[in-house]
Amino acid sequence: MKKTLIIAEAGVNHNGSLENGKKLIDAASVAGADYVKFQTFKASKLVSTHAKKAKYQQQNLNDGDISQQAMIKNLELSAEMHYELFDYCKTKGIKFLSTGFDEESNDFLEKLGIDVFKIPSGEITNKPYLQHIAIKGKHIILSTGMATISEIEAALNTLISAGADKNQITILHCNTEYPTPMEDVNLRAMLHIGETFKVKVGYSDHTLGIEVPIAAVALGAIVIEKHFTLDRNMPGPDHKASLEPQELKEMVKAIRNIELATTGSGTKEPSPSEIPNIPVARKSIHYNTSLFRGHKIAFKDLVMKRPGDGISPMEYEKCIGKILKSDVSEDQIMKWEDLL
Repeated sequence: MKKTLIIAEAGVNHNGSLENGKKLIDAASVAGADYVKFQTFKASKLVSTHAKKAKYQQQNLNDGDISQQAMIKNLELSAEMHYELFDYCKTKGIKFLSTGFDEESNDFLEKLGIDVFKIPSGEITNKPYLQHIAIKGKHIILSTGMATISEIEAALNTLISAGADKNQITILHCNTEYPTPMEDVNLRAMLHIGETFKVKVGYSDHTLGIEVPIAAVALGAIVIEKHFTLDRNMPGPDHKASLEPQELKEMVKAIRNIELATTGSGTKEPSPSEIPNIPVARKSIHYNTSLFRGHKIAFKDLVMKRPGDGISPMEYEKCIGKILKSDVSEDQIMKWEDLL
């Protein structure tokens, strides 16, 4: 059975707290996610002092400060916190993952022992960054928010030219508005990416609710990434567009159900579970009235009723004109041995 890789995106929803980070790991583990993902960066390396917050970040924080660097400085995880969270994931049976936003951060994550490198949407046009990840020889997941198909092509070519194995690359369709309006999801773009580049595809979701990632799995996504938080009312840039723990659990359960529902041979035939219902739900030929031996069967003598364990109504024409061997009663099921 195809198993969707589910990444529970904790991101910066720990608010700089190790305790919150561990609680997020707990929630992702209980929900049944495969990975819990954080973010690795140094604010001074990620953004300049002139960079402003995104509109949604200003609205969510509403603190009067438009500086992006000041905001994310409070959301950094130290090296020590990374090691502790990585080890804590092992005790909870879930894999640790983090997005590195610069080369130094990704080198640190490689040393930490991650087995997948996640490229965020904002780095898809950062050629030196892409090349640096490509040479590491690991699985790569590439998000494509804000990107055109030509920008995706350029990023993919950069990765492959620098040494990445195309078979180890999964491209995620994504929209980077938080939350994403439903009319902007454009979920079929995921299929377009797969068809165009002949790569594995998935979906990184920023809509409210769980419907869209479930639909993405039904369409063939092999990776789903979804932000979650301990509480949407917590202060921070991403909490309001994140799932709470119970919702994350419901999403994972629904995805696992969709996986089951989309497996099978693809041949239309009765399933093992429904075969016992065939005689219950279908009909067979019964006698519409009591008849005597020697009677010549006419259509008016027949009625189609449940159960369906006798002669199929599809064969009623074979019965017309036959002679009864013995008396029959009204509502009696017809058998071939009744007829001459």
